[in-house]
Amino acid sequence: MRTLKDVKCGQMACVSRIGGEGPVRRRIMDMGITKGVEVFVRKVAPLGDPVEITVRGYELSLRKADAEMIVVE
Repeated sequence: MRTLKDVKCGQMACVSRIGGEGPVRRRIMDMGITKGVEVFVRKVAPLGDPVEITVRGYELSLRKADAEMIVVE
């Protein structure tokens, strides 16, 4: 199982599942990260937190903990 946190800078991935529950999961989905959407990892901070991605044409920064909840292919 590979998560968004494991994707290297400059690579694309397709979201296959979103973990978490309740408000955390809802917040991730409200940001446009849903099953089947492609994300491009633009930058990763030196310590891995945050991860900057491009999703649905806009840039988004995610905490490492949130990126671990997003399973990708």
